[in-house]
Amino acid sequence: MKKILLVSVAALALAGCQTERQDRTLGGALIGGGAGALIGGLATGTTGGALAGGAIGAASGAIIGNATTPDRCRYVDRYGRTRWYRC
Repeated sequence: MKKILLVSVAALALAGCQTERQDRTLGGALIGGGAGALIGGLATGTTGGALAGGAIGAASGAIIGNATTPDRCRYVDRYGRTRWYRC
């Protein structure tokens, strides 16, 4: 149990070191995987269906999350002015 907690804390700490594109890809994969597993499990009533649905949902969620990342990033300088630049 302590190992799982330690790995979870380390993963969350490293998650803050990602770019916006990586964050959206990971978020899409997590949401898609969860939804796919739920739908696959309910539709088939088996563990295999849930695993297949989770895998398909995670892959499609990652692709959609990556594709919908905006190409412009926002930056606020020390004077409080907002600047936009290409990522």
